[in-house]
Amino acid sequence: MAKPIIALATPPMKGALALIRTSGDGVFDIIDSLSPKLRIAETRKRGIYYGPIMDGEKLIDLAVIFAYPAESSSTGEDVIEISCHGSMLIVEEIVQAFLSRGAEYATRGEFSSRAFYNGKMDLVEAESVNDLINATTAEAKNLALLSLSGKTSKLVAPLKQEISEILALVEVNIDYPEYTDIEEATNDKIIASCASIRKMVRNLIKEGREGQIIREGVKVALVGEPNVGKSSLLNALLREDRAIVSDIPGTTRDVVEGDLSIRGIAVKLLDTAGVRDTEDVVEKLGVERSNRSIDEADLAIVILDASKDETANPLLEITKSKKRIIVYNKADLVKSKEDGKLYVSALQNDIEPLKEAVFNSLSVSDSAYVTPSFSNARELALLKDIENNLSQAEEDAKSDMGADLISVSLQAAYNDARKLLGEDPTQDLTDEIFSRFCVGK
Repeated sequence: MAKPIIALATPPMKGALALIRTSGDGVFDIIDSLSPKLRIAETRKRGIYYGPIMDGEKLIDLAVIFAYPAESSSTGEDVIEISCHGSMLIVEEIVQAFLSRGAEYATRGEFSSRAFYNGKMDLVEAESVNDLINATTAEAKNLALLSLSGKTSKLVAPLKQEISEILALVEVNIDYPEYTDIEEATNDKIIASCASIRKMVRNLIKEGREGQIIREGVKVALVGEPNVGKSSLLNALLREDRAIVSDIPGTTRDVVEGDLSIRGIAVKLLDTAGVRDTEDVVEKLGVERSNRSIDEADLAIVILDASKDETANPLLEITKSKKRIIVYNKADLVKSKEDGKLYVSALQNDIEPLKEAVFNSLSVSDSAYVTPSFSNARELALLKDIENNLSQAEEDAKSDMGADLISVSLQAAYNDARKLLGEDPTQDLTDEIFSRFCVGK
Protein backbone atom coordinates (compact mmCIF):
# COMPACT_ATOMS: atom_id res chain seq x y z
CA MET A 1 0.00 0.00 0.00
CA ALA A 2 0.99 3.66 -0.44
CA LYS A 3 1.53 6.35 2.15
CA PRO A 4 -1.78 7.53 3.64
CA ILE A 5 -3.43 10.56 2.07
CA ILE A 6 -6.25 12.77 3.31
CA ALA A 7 -8.57 15.34 1.76
CA LEU A 8 -11.87 17.07 2.32
CA ALA A 9 -14.37 15.45 -0.06
CA THR A 10 -17.14 18.03 0.37
CA PRO A 11 -16.96 21.75 -0.56
CA PRO A 12 -14.72 23.82 1.76
CA MET A 13 -17.49 25.84 3.34
CA LYS A 14 -19.67 25.81 6.41
CA GLY A 15 -22.51 23.32 6.31
CA ALA A 16 -24.41 20.73 8.29
CA LEU A 17 -21.86 18.00 7.60
CA ALA A 18 -18.45 17.56 6.04
CA LEU A 19 -16.84 14.40 4.70
CA ILE A 20 -13.13 13.73 5.02
CA ARG A 21 -11.56 10.92 2.97
CA THR A 22 -8.37 9.07 3.78
CA SER A 23 -6.68 6.17 1.98
CA GLY A 24 -3.47 4.20 2.31
CA ASP A 25 -1.36 2.08 4.59
CA GLY A 26 -1.89 2.90 8.24
CA VAL A 27 -5.16 4.85 8.14
CA PHE A 28 -6.79 2.25 10.42
CA ASP A 29 -4.01 2.74 12.97
CA ILE A 30 -4.36 6.51 12.76
CA ILE A 31 -8.12 6.49 13.35
CA ASP A 32 -7.66 4.08 16.25
CA SER A 33 -5.17 6.51 17.80
CA LEU A 34 -7.75 9.27 17.48
CA SER A 35 -10.64 7.13 18.71
CA PRO A 36 -9.09 4.27 20.75
CA LYS A 37 -12.33 2.39 21.45
CA LEU A 38 -12.91 1.61 17.76
CA ARG A 39 -10.10 -0.99 17.32
CA ILE A 40 -10.59 -0.98 13.53
CA ALA A 41 -6.98 -1.95 12.82
CA GLU A 42 -7.39 -5.07 14.95
CA THR A 43 -10.70 -6.29 13.55
CA ARG A 44 -10.24 -5.02 9.97
CA LYS A 45 -13.98 -5.21 9.45
CA ARG A 46 -15.90 -3.06 7.03
CA GLY A 47 -18.44 -1.09 8.97
CA ILE A 48 -19.90 2.16 10.24
CA TYR A 49 -18.79 3.44 13.62
CA TYR A 50 -19.66 6.36 15.86
CA GLY A 51 -17.47 7.93 18.45
CA PRO A 52 -15.31 10.82 19.60
CA ILE A 53 -12.36 12.08 17.56
CA MET A 54 -9.63 12.97 20.07
CA ASP A 55 -6.24 14.61 19.65
CA GLY A 56 -4.59 13.54 22.88
CA GLU A 57 -6.89 14.77 25.64
CA LYS A 58 -8.62 17.25 23.35
CA LEU A 59 -12.07 16.39 21.97
CA ILE A 60 -12.29 17.50 18.33
CA ASP A 61 -15.76 16.24 17.43
CA LEU A 62 -18.24 13.39 17.63
CA ALA A 63 -18.31 11.78 14.20
CA VAL A 64 -19.55 8.89 12.09
CA ILE A 65 -16.65 6.83 10.73
CA PHE A 66 -16.81 4.55 7.70
CA ALA A 67 -14.13 1.86 7.48
CA TYR A 68 -13.31 0.00 4.26
CA PRO A 69 -10.53 -2.64 4.21
CA ALA A 70 -8.48 -2.65 1.00
CA GLU A 71 -10.29 -5.64 -0.49
CA SER A 72 -13.64 -3.83 -0.33
CA SER A 73 -12.63 -0.20 -0.82
CA SER A 74 -12.90 2.05 -3.85
CA THR A 75 -9.14 2.69 -4.03
CA GLY A 76 -7.82 -0.82 -3.36
CA GLU A 77 -6.27 0.47 -0.11
CA ASP A 78 -7.57 0.77 3.43
CA VAL A 79 -9.98 3.70 3.46
CA ILE A 80 -11.44 5.72 6.31
CA GLU A 81 -14.15 8.31 5.69
CA ILE A 82 -15.13 10.66 8.50
CA SER A 83 -18.50 12.39 8.50
CA CYS A 84 -18.15 15.25 10.97
CA HIS A 85 -20.00 18.47 11.71
CA GLY A 86 -19.55 20.96 8.88
CA SER A 87 -17.35 23.50 10.61
CA MET A 88 -14.13 24.23 8.71
CA LEU A 89 -12.42 24.57 12.11
CA ILE A 90 -13.37 20.95 12.94
CA VAL A 91 -12.28 19.78 9.50
CA GLU A 92 -8.91 21.46 9.83
CA GLU A 93 -8.30 19.98 13.30
CA ILE A 94 -9.10 16.44 12.08
CA VAL A 95 -6.92 16.85 9.00
CA GLN A 96 -4.04 18.20 11.08
CA ALA A 97 -4.36 15.28 13.49
CA PHE A 98 -3.94 12.88 10.55
CA LEU A 99 -1.05 14.87 9.11
CA SER A 100 0.78 14.82 12.45
CA ARG A 101 0.52 11.01 12.41
CA GLY A 102 2.10 10.52 9.00
CA ALA A 103 -0.63 11.26 6.46
CA GLU A 104 -0.14 13.66 3.54
CA TYR A 105 -2.48 15.99 1.70
CA ALA A 106 -3.95 14.24 -1.34
CA THR A 107 -3.14 15.78 -4.70
CA ARG A 108 -5.79 16.47 -7.35
CA GLY A 109 -7.38 13.20 -8.49
CA GLU A 110 -5.12 11.06 -6.31
CA PHE A 111 -7.91 8.88 -4.90
CA SER A 112 -9.07 8.02 -8.43
CA SER A 113 -5.49 7.48 -9.65
CA ARG A 114 -4.85 5.03 -6.81
CA ALA A 115 -8.06 3.20 -7.73
CA PHE A 116 -6.78 2.95 -11.32
CA TYR A 117 -3.29 1.75 -10.42
CA ASN A 118 -4.73 -0.77 -7.95
CA GLY A 119 -7.03 -2.23 -10.60
CA LYS A 120 -10.29 -0.98 -9.10
CA MET A 121 -11.20 0.89 -12.28
CA ASP A 122 -9.80 1.33 -15.75
CA LEU A 123 -8.85 4.68 -17.27
CA VAL A 124 -12.22 5.23 -18.94
CA GLU A 125 -14.01 4.68 -15.63
CA ALA A 126 -11.54 6.94 -13.82
CA GLU A 127 -12.06 9.76 -16.33
CA SER A 128 -15.82 9.42 -15.98
CA VAL A 129 -15.59 10.39 -12.30
CA ASN A 130 -14.55 13.88 -13.36
CA ASP A 131 -17.21 13.93 -16.07
CA LEU A 132 -19.85 13.04 -13.48
CA ILE A 133 -18.74 15.84 -11.16
CA ASN A 134 -18.73 18.41 -14.00
CA ALA A 135 -22.01 17.34 -15.61
CA THR A 136 -24.42 20.27 -16.02
CA THR A 137 -27.36 18.36 -17.51
CA ALA A 138 -29.10 15.13 -16.55
CA GLU A 139 -28.20 13.70 -19.95
CA ALA A 140 -24.47 14.40 -19.46
CA LYS A 141 -24.68 12.86 -16.01
CA ASN A 142 -26.30 9.72 -17.39
CA LEU A 143 -23.56 9.28 -20.01
CA ALA A 144 -20.91 9.64 -17.29
CA LEU A 145 -22.68 6.98 -15.24
CA LEU A 146 -22.61 4.60 -18.22
CA SER A 147 -18.82 4.96 -18.31
CA LEU A 148 -18.44 4.75 -14.54
CA SER A 149 -20.43 1.50 -14.48
CA GLY A 150 -18.04 -0.06 -17.00
CA LYS A 151 -20.43 -0.19 -19.96
CA THR A 152 -18.23 2.03 -22.13
CA SER A 153 -15.13 -0.01 -21.31
CA LYS A 154 -16.86 -3.15 -22.61
CA LEU A 155 -16.78 -1.63 -26.10
CA VAL A 156 -13.01 -2.20 -26.17
CA ALA A 157 -13.19 -5.98 -25.91
CA PRO A 158 -14.60 -6.72 -29.40
CA LEU A 159 -12.27 -4.11 -30.91
CA LYS A 160 -9.19 -5.67 -29.33
CA GLN A 161 -10.45 -9.12 -30.27
CA GLU A 162 -10.79 -8.27 -33.95
CA ILE A 163 -7.41 -6.53 -34.17
CA SER A 164 -5.60 -9.22 -32.20
CA GLU A 165 -7.01 -11.99 -34.41
CA ILE A 166 -5.65 -10.55 -37.65
CA LEU A 167 -2.42 -9.45 -35.95
CA ALA A 168 -1.88 -12.90 -34.44
CA LEU A 169 -2.50 -14.48 -37.84
CA VAL A 170 0.11 -12.22 -39.47
CA GLU A 171 2.60 -12.74 -36.64
CA VAL A 172 2.32 -16.50 -36.65
CA ASN A 173 2.89 -16.59 -40.41
CA ILE A 174 6.01 -14.48 -39.92
CA ASP A 175 7.42 -16.43 -36.96
CA TYR A 176 6.45 -19.97 -37.98
CA PRO A 177 6.44 -20.17 -41.79
CA GLU A 178 7.44 -23.84 -41.69
CA TYR A 179 4.15 -25.00 -40.17
CA THR A 180 1.44 -26.09 -42.57
CA ASP A 181 -1.38 -26.46 -40.06
CA ILE A 182 -1.94 -22.72 -39.67
CA GLU A 183 -4.13 -20.43 -41.73
CA GLU A 184 -2.31 -18.37 -44.32
CA ALA A 185 -2.36 -14.59 -43.81
CA THR A 186 -3.26 -13.65 -47.36
CA ASN A 187 -3.47 -10.02 -48.43
CA ASP A 188 -7.15 -10.46 -49.26
CA LYS A 189 -7.87 -11.63 -45.73
CA ILE A 190 -5.88 -8.76 -44.21
CA ILE A 191 -7.68 -6.22 -46.40
CA ALA A 192 -11.10 -7.62 -45.53
CA SER A 193 -10.34 -7.75 -41.79
CA CYS A 194 -8.96 -4.21 -41.70
CA ALA A 195 -11.96 -2.85 -43.61
CA SER A 196 -14.36 -4.57 -41.22
CA ILE A 197 -12.57 -3.28 -38.12
CA ARG A 198 -12.32 0.24 -39.54
CA LYS A 199 -16.09 0.25 -39.98
CA MET A 200 -16.43 -0.64 -36.29
CA VAL A 201 -14.00 2.14 -35.31
CA ARG A 202 -15.74 4.75 -37.45
CA ASN A 203 -19.01 3.92 -35.72
CA LEU A 204 -17.33 4.32 -32.32
CA ILE A 205 -15.96 7.70 -33.41
CA LYS A 206 -19.39 8.83 -34.61
CA GLU A 207 -21.03 7.79 -31.35
CA GLY A 208 -18.18 9.36 -29.41
CA ARG A 209 -18.56 12.73 -31.09
CA GLU A 210 -22.28 12.74 -30.36
CA GLY A 211 -21.54 11.81 -26.76
CA GLN A 212 -18.93 14.56 -26.56
CA ILE A 213 -21.54 17.15 -27.54
CA ILE A 214 -23.92 15.86 -24.85
CA ARG A 215 -21.15 15.67 -22.24
CA GLU A 216 -19.34 18.95 -22.95
CA GLY A 217 -22.02 21.05 -24.59
CA VAL A 218 -21.37 23.62 -27.33
CA LYS A 219 -20.46 27.28 -27.66
CA VAL A 220 -22.81 29.30 -29.85
CA ALA A 221 -22.00 32.86 -30.95
CA LEU A 222 -24.81 35.28 -31.75
CA VAL A 223 -23.50 37.39 -34.61
CA GLY A 224 -25.03 40.38 -36.29
CA GLU A 225 -24.80 44.04 -37.12
CA PRO A 226 -25.78 46.63 -34.48
CA ASN A 227 -29.49 46.84 -33.62
CA VAL A 228 -30.40 43.59 -35.34
CA GLY A 229 -31.66 42.19 -32.04
CA LYS A 230 -28.83 40.00 -30.79
CA SER A 231 -29.22 41.02 -27.16
CA SER A 232 -33.01 40.70 -27.34
CA LEU A 233 -32.60 37.22 -28.80
CA LEU A 234 -30.13 36.26 -26.07
CA ASN A 235 -32.57 37.43 -23.39
CA ALA A 236 -35.44 35.55 -25.05
CA LEU A 237 -33.41 32.33 -25.23
CA LEU A 238 -32.29 32.63 -21.61
CA ARG A 239 -35.69 33.88 -20.43
CA GLU A 240 -34.02 36.64 -18.44
CA ASP A 241 -32.69 40.15 -18.99
CA ARG A 242 -29.02 39.25 -19.22
CA ALA A 243 -27.97 41.74 -21.91
CA ILE A 244 -28.81 45.46 -22.15
CA VAL A 245 -31.27 46.19 -24.94
CA SER A 246 -31.29 49.65 -26.54
CA ASP A 247 -32.13 51.36 -29.83
CA ILE A 248 -28.71 53.02 -29.71
CA PRO A 249 -26.30 51.21 -32.07
CA GLY A 250 -23.21 49.73 -30.41
CA THR A 251 -24.77 49.22 -26.96
CA THR A 252 -23.11 45.81 -26.52
CA ARG A 253 -19.38 46.52 -26.09
CA ASP A 254 -18.23 43.17 -24.70
CA VAL A 255 -19.16 39.51 -25.06
CA VAL A 256 -22.14 38.68 -22.84
CA GLU A 257 -22.53 35.00 -21.94
CA GLY A 258 -25.46 32.88 -20.88
CA ASP A 259 -26.23 29.18 -20.47
CA LEU A 260 -29.26 27.14 -21.42
CA SER A 261 -30.12 23.54 -22.17
CA ILE A 262 -31.61 22.44 -25.50
CA ARG A 263 -32.86 18.85 -25.31
CA GLY A 264 -30.31 18.04 -22.63
CA ILE A 265 -27.36 19.66 -24.42
CA ALA A 266 -25.63 22.48 -22.56
CA VAL A 267 -25.41 25.54 -24.79
CA LYS A 268 -23.21 28.49 -23.88
CA LEU A 269 -24.50 31.55 -25.74
CA LEU A 270 -22.11 34.37 -26.57
CA ASP A 271 -23.81 37.67 -27.37
CA THR A 272 -21.16 39.55 -29.32
CA ALA A 273 -20.78 43.24 -30.06
CA GLY A 274 -22.39 44.33 -33.31
CA VAL A 275 -19.93 43.84 -36.15
CA ARG A 276 -19.34 47.07 -38.06
CA ASP A 277 -16.62 49.58 -38.91
CA THR A 278 -16.34 52.10 -36.09
CA GLU A 279 -13.98 54.79 -34.82
CA ASP A 280 -15.10 54.33 -31.21
CA VAL A 281 -12.11 52.80 -29.42
CA VAL A 282 -14.17 50.83 -26.90
CA GLU A 283 -16.63 49.57 -29.49
CA LYS A 284 -13.74 48.60 -31.75
CA LEU A 285 -12.33 46.41 -28.95
CA GLY A 286 -15.76 44.82 -28.63
CA VAL A 287 -15.84 44.03 -32.34
CA GLU A 288 -12.38 42.43 -32.08
CA ARG A 289 -13.62 40.24 -29.24
CA SER A 290 -16.67 39.36 -31.33
CA ASN A 291 -14.43 38.10 -34.12
CA ARG A 292 -12.49 35.95 -31.63
CA SER A 293 -15.74 34.54 -30.24
CA ILE A 294 -16.88 33.62 -33.74
CA ASP A 295 -13.62 31.74 -34.31
CA GLU A 296 -13.84 29.89 -30.98
CA ALA A 297 -17.54 29.01 -31.19
CA ASP A 298 -18.75 25.60 -32.35
CA LEU A 299 -21.68 27.26 -34.09
CA ALA A 300 -22.46 30.80 -35.24
CA ILE A 301 -26.00 32.12 -35.39
CA VAL A 302 -25.96 34.89 -37.99
CA ILE A 303 -28.85 37.23 -37.20
CA LEU A 304 -30.27 39.30 -40.04
CA ASP A 305 -33.10 41.84 -40.09
CA ALA A 306 -36.20 40.27 -41.63
CA SER A 307 -37.56 43.72 -42.54
CA LYS A 308 -34.55 44.59 -44.72
CA ASP A 309 -32.83 43.28 -47.83
CA GLU A 310 -29.83 41.45 -46.37
CA THR A 311 -28.51 39.74 -49.50
CA ALA A 312 -25.33 41.86 -49.39
CA ASN A 313 -24.77 41.66 -45.64
CA PRO A 314 -20.98 41.31 -45.11
CA LEU A 315 -21.51 38.81 -42.27
CA LEU A 316 -22.67 36.25 -44.81
CA GLU A 317 -19.21 36.38 -46.36
CA ILE A 318 -17.34 36.57 -43.03
CA THR A 319 -19.02 33.43 -41.65
CA LYS A 320 -19.29 31.37 -44.84
CA SER A 321 -16.53 28.96 -43.76
CA LYS A 322 -18.04 28.59 -40.27
CA LYS A 323 -20.71 26.15 -39.20
CA ARG A 324 -23.67 28.51 -38.99
CA ILE A 325 -27.40 29.06 -38.86
CA ILE A 326 -28.82 32.09 -40.66
CA VAL A 327 -31.87 33.44 -38.87
CA TYR A 328 -34.10 36.40 -39.69
CA ASN A 329 -35.17 38.33 -36.59
CA LYS A 330 -38.07 40.84 -36.35
CA ALA A 331 -40.41 38.46 -38.14
CA ASP A 332 -43.27 40.44 -36.57
CA LEU A 333 -42.44 43.30 -38.96
CA VAL A 334 -42.92 41.33 -42.19
CA LYS A 335 -46.18 40.24 -43.74
CA SER A 336 -44.89 37.57 -46.11
CA LYS A 337 -42.10 35.13 -45.43
CA GLU A 338 -39.89 33.42 -47.96
CA ASP A 339 -39.76 29.65 -48.08
CA GLY A 340 -36.56 28.10 -46.78
CA LYS A 341 -35.69 30.96 -44.44
CA LEU A 342 -35.70 30.72 -40.65
CA TYR A 343 -37.74 33.50 -39.03
CA VAL A 344 -37.96 34.42 -35.35
CA SER A 345 -39.19 37.31 -33.27
CA ALA A 346 -37.21 38.01 -30.12
CA LEU A 347 -39.73 40.72 -29.22
CA GLN A 348 -42.60 38.22 -29.19
CA ASN A 349 -40.50 35.35 -27.79
CA ASP A 350 -41.12 33.38 -30.98
CA ILE A 351 -37.80 31.51 -30.82
CA GLU A 352 -38.64 27.80 -30.76
CA PRO A 353 -37.79 27.32 -34.46
CA LEU A 354 -34.28 28.61 -33.74
CA LYS A 355 -33.78 26.25 -30.79
CA GLU A 356 -34.92 23.38 -33.00
CA ALA A 357 -32.47 24.48 -35.72
CA VAL A 358 -29.60 24.61 -33.21
CA PHE A 359 -30.34 21.08 -32.05
CA ASN A 360 -30.67 19.73 -35.58
CA SER A 361 -27.33 21.30 -36.58
CA LEU A 362 -25.55 19.24 -33.93
CA SER A 363 -26.61 15.94 -35.55
CA VAL A 364 -27.14 14.17 -32.23
CA SER A 365 -29.32 11.07 -32.53
CA ASP A 366 -31.85 10.04 -29.90
CA SER A 367 -29.85 6.89 -29.23
CA ALA A 368 -26.76 8.94 -28.28
CA TYR A 369 -28.35 9.82 -24.94
CA VAL A 370 -28.39 6.19 -23.81
CA THR A 371 -25.44 4.73 -25.72
CA PRO A 372 -22.05 4.24 -23.99
CA SER A 373 -19.38 6.07 -25.97
CA PHE A 374 -15.75 7.14 -25.95
CA SER A 375 -16.47 10.84 -25.82
CA ASN A 376 -13.46 12.72 -24.51
CA ALA A 377 -10.58 14.13 -26.54
CA ARG A 378 -8.08 11.45 -25.47
CA GLU A 379 -10.35 8.57 -26.37
CA LEU A 380 -11.43 10.05 -29.70
CA ALA A 381 -7.79 10.74 -30.63
CA LEU A 382 -6.86 7.12 -29.90
CA LEU A 383 -9.79 5.85 -31.98
CA LYS A 384 -8.64 8.05 -34.86
CA ASP A 385 -5.10 6.67 -34.49
CA ILE A 386 -6.49 3.14 -34.59
CA GLU A 387 -8.40 3.90 -37.78
CA ASN A 388 -5.32 5.48 -39.38
CA ASN A 389 -3.10 2.50 -38.50
CA LEU A 390 -5.66 0.04 -39.82
CA SER A 391 -5.96 2.10 -43.00
CA GLN A 392 -2.18 1.97 -43.40
CA ALA A 393 -2.15 -1.82 -42.92
CA GLU A 394 -4.93 -2.15 -45.49
CA GLU A 395 -3.05 0.02 -48.01
CA ASP A 396 0.17 -1.92 -47.41
CA ALA A 397 -1.64 -5.17 -48.06
CA LYS A 398 -3.16 -3.77 -51.26
CA SER A 399 0.34 -2.72 -52.34
CA ASP A 400 1.62 -6.23 -51.63
CA MET A 401 4.00 -5.00 -48.95
CA GLY A 402 5.71 -7.55 -46.73
CA ALA A 403 4.01 -9.06 -43.70
CA ASP A 404 6.59 -7.45 -41.40
CA LEU A 405 5.56 -3.96 -42.51
CA ILE A 406 1.85 -4.75 -42.27
CA SER A 407 2.42 -6.14 -38.78
CA VAL A 408 3.88 -2.82 -37.59
CA SER A 409 0.66 -0.92 -38.34
CA LEU A 410 -1.52 -3.67 -36.87
CA GLN A 411 0.58 -3.73 -33.72
CA ALA A 412 0.22 0.05 -33.38
CA ALA A 413 -3.57 -0.25 -33.71
CA TYR A 414 -3.63 -3.00 -31.07
CA ASN A 415 -1.50 -0.93 -28.67
CA ASP A 416 -3.79 2.07 -29.09
CA ALA A 417 -6.82 -0.10 -28.30
CA ARG A 418 -5.14 -1.14 -25.06
CA LYS A 419 -4.33 2.48 -24.25
CA LEU A 420 -8.05 3.30 -24.27
CA LEU A 421 -8.41 1.54 -20.92
CA GLY A 422 -4.96 2.49 -19.70
CA GLU A 423 -3.62 -1.03 -20.18
CA ASP A 424 0.05 -1.74 -20.82
CA PRO A 425 0.35 -1.35 -24.61
CA THR A 426 3.58 -3.34 -24.75
CA GLN A 427 2.02 -6.62 -23.66
CA ASP A 428 3.43 -9.43 -25.78
CA LEU A 429 1.11 -11.25 -28.16
CA THR A 430 2.61 -14.67 -27.54
CA ASP A 431 -0.32 -15.85 -25.42
CA GLU A 432 -2.73 -14.57 -28.06
CA ILE A 433 -0.89 -16.42 -30.80
CA PHE A 434 -0.68 -19.73 -28.95
CA SER A 435 -4.30 -19.55 -27.85
CA ARG A 436 -5.47 -19.39 -31.47
CA PHE A 437 -3.13 -21.70 -33.36
CA CYS A 438 -1.78 -25.17 -32.80
CA VAL A 439 1.83 -24.09 -33.28
CA GLY A 440 4.68 -26.45 -32.45
CA LYS A 441 2.56 -29.34 -31.28
